Amino acid sequence: MRDLPIACTLDGPALAERLAEIRAVGRDAFVAVDGDGTLVFHATPEARRRLERIVAAEAECCPFLRLDLSQTDDELRLTIAAPEGAELVRTELVAAFAG
Repeated sequence: MRDLPIACTLDGPALAERLAEIRAVGRDAFVAVDGDGTLVFHATPEARRRLERIVAAEAECCPFLRLDLSQTDDELRLTIAAPEGAELVRTELVAAFAG
């Protein structure tokens, strides 16, 4: 992973809005966390669009994280990787999606 500072650039209101968006996607499409920690979602066009938007937004505000979205026939899979020292950020994102 790149050697970037572990800091989110969002202010309080923007962070609250992002977390609300993440929780909403979770409520609507979250299925499970698989054995390797990958988040699994229903593969609907709407869920994919929303997850792609979140992945792009997180790349801007938290470039130290790596979010990878992939799709099988019936699942969207989101892997969130965090460098050493940012494990709590990853855990909090997973919890927000999982509700």
